[in-house]
Amino acid sequence: MVTIEKLLKDGIEIIKQRDYNNPYLDVQLILCHLLKKDRVYVHLNRKEEVDDEIKNKFLEMVYKRNQGYPLQYMTNVQEFMGLEFFVQEGILVPRPDTEILVEKIINLVKNSDFKDRTLKILDIGTGSGAIAVSLAYYVKNSFVTAVDVSETAISTTEINIEKHNLKNIRTVKADIFEDVFSDEKFDIVVSNPPYIRREIIRDLPVEVSEYEPKLALDGGEDGLLYYRRIAEVFYKIHGEKAVLCVEIGHDQKQDVERIFENLNIFKIIETDKDLGGNDRVVTGFL
Repeated sequence: MVTIEKLLKDGIEIIKQRDYNNPYLDVQLILCHLLKKDRVYVHLNRKEEVDDEIKNKFLEMVYKRNQGYPLQYMTNVQEFMGLEFFVQEGILVPRPDTEILVEKIINLVKNSDFKDRTLKILDIGTGSGAIAVSLAYYVKNSFVTAVDVSETAISTTEINIEKHNLKNIRTVKADIFEDVFSDEKFDIVVSNPPYIRREIIRDLPVEVSEYEPKLALDGGEDGLLYYRRIAEVFYKIHGEKAVLCVEIGHDQKQDVERIFENLNIFKIIETDKDLGGNDRVVTGFL
């Protein structure tokens, strides 16, 4: 038997500090997951003893985390937009920066005539479903279509739809670039596409480069491949006064805006920054 305090101390000594981790927080979250308690409980009960089964599982997870394995894949949990999401290997872990994109759409609907009718929203490359589920949850007058080519992504999204008991959302397993929605029109098309330049993926933190799916990261030689393809899809499926909204890398504002401009259909193109002051979301308005 060992105390919570001793276990946390041992865990911190094992985990090295890297770009994408906080050793103190990581060991707390791992232990909370195993004890099925929150961080307040762990903090207030440091002298409580933990049995050997949990101790051994804790150390196993800590060593795995020290190798760069994402904590979210071990706990199967990530918070996004105030909601809890199930995540697993094979899908991109939702990031706080992506909340800027969701908030952009929510505010847009609130402050336009979009709020007065049922909206058809399409999320391209849904992954965990974080964007699609959040929009379905917060934009009550929407019907959201979450599309992805990955079976893992679709099954993960369906778990999250059920988790939040949503009826105004569907999943479609398909390659969006094969004209699967040629007979449908959408009011809002949204996407957090792969936008990392292929050559720099290997230089990303190990959590990302080694463990997260390359399919969700690789944006081609210049990182812009999917923006061009999404723009082409939007051109075919947009409804009247529709909106295209995408997440971008911090240095892609001018390139993505140019791709939008080249469609020759947008009256307004806006770029929003994230909380760190980086360009993060480009939106085109018909």
